[in-house]
Amino acid sequence: MLQPTAKAELSSFELVRHYFDLAADRLALPDDLREVLLTAYREVQVAIPVRLSDGRITTFHGYRVQHNGARGPFKGGIRFHPQVDLDEFRALAALMTWKTAIVGVPFGGAKGGVDCDPSLLQPHELEKLTRAFTQRIDKVLGPTRDIPAPDVNTNAQVMAWMMDEYGKGHGYTPGIVTGKPIALEGSFGREAATARGLVYLFREAAPAVNLVPQEATVAIQGYGNVGSWAGRLLSRLGARVVAVADESGAVRAERGLDTDALAAHVRDGGRVADYVADGVEPVSGEEFLATDCDVFVPAALGGAIHAGNADLLRCRMVVEGANAPTTPQADELLREKGVFIVPDVMANAGGVVVSYFEWVQNLQHFRWDEREVNDKLGTIMRRAYREVAARAAKRPGDGSLRVAAFELGIERVVEAARLRGNF
Repeated sequence: MLQPTAKAELSSFELVRHYFDLAADRLALPDDLREVLLTAYREVQVAIPVRLSDGRITTFHGYRVQHNGARGPFKGGIRFHPQVDLDEFRALAALMTWKTAIVGVPFGGAKGGVDCDPSLLQPHELEKLTRAFTQRIDKVLGPTRDIPAPDVNTNAQVMAWMMDEYGKGHGYTPGIVTGKPIALEGSFGREAATARGLVYLFREAAPAVNLVPQEATVAIQGYGNVGSWAGRLLSRLGARVVAVADESGAVRAERGLDTDALAAHVRDGGRVADYVADGVEPVSGEEFLATDCDVFVPAALGGAIHAGNADLLRCRMVVEGANAPTTPQADELLREKGVFIVPDVMANAGGVVVSYFEWVQNLQHFRWDEREVNDKLGTIMRRAYREVAARAAKRPGDGSLRVAAFELGIERVVEAARLRGNF
């Protein structure tokens, strides 16, 4: 595997708490308030028995964690992966709370999903599982309560099934999920939104390390939705994507990969390791990590960059496309090497920003064109970067964007909660 997890160092929730505590110390938050902000408002765990095509009944486990709703309805993705658990969803829901506050969209944080491997399910089995999961968490959802979205191994089709299942009991409610197909009031620009937001932030951050975005070389870890769109958008910007990896392996091309062709290869069921083209060579996981490049984009699973491999990276900047891809130990090692890190809590926030746009459009039953969506996304992402960078600049001894972003997010949640009289 090219994306080992961080469990040997810290659990998912411990990782999030580490940065929360650093920011809370800077904000001088009292212990009782910290406990309130770290504790999820609601945690739902359900059993989902599904009869599969071979006649066996398999019981899956579903989760929905609603962390904090002081700033608006709960918002967060639905993840289908065999290794998910409650601890992971607690961490990811908390990250969503801070992320939405950092970029200034009026949502709280949530996350959920099912412990299944969609690649082992037939399409009709996946639909049956999705609908059963939606039925079981129906009472905690709603367009003004909790609005799911796609995440790892889920997509627009899964959102369409969730929307339809919820609508059986509540009527036509497109605002119940975001990331829907365009034909069901989805938003233009949503599919590429996370990666597009990442590229906007890369362009803002590039001057910090004297990089010219159009001349940069890039390595991308993970080539799913975020990684593949990041590759294509960076290539269109003029950057050269020289290495890509996924769970199957890695490929490298000094002259640059054809990111459109690679994305088509993966979309058609191919693996990155099997991609063949002139000038493209397969490389090991260690060789991939040690690729000479200006920018490294971790867009796989959490904990992919850790104390055991951080020293291999030979880049000037890390722009985090995945959630919690860099452990605290790795973060410290990279910053000691002078690597500039644009953290996940703002780098991958483009998805939730355009989800907010989709939700607003759904509530009005009115659609914006793609250029308007992308322009609005750029405005919000650039503003978020500048606000976080300004906060980090106030601490010249430790100008970590990550801790500064947490500070800003926590501060905004605390303000909203106090104004509402929550404490």
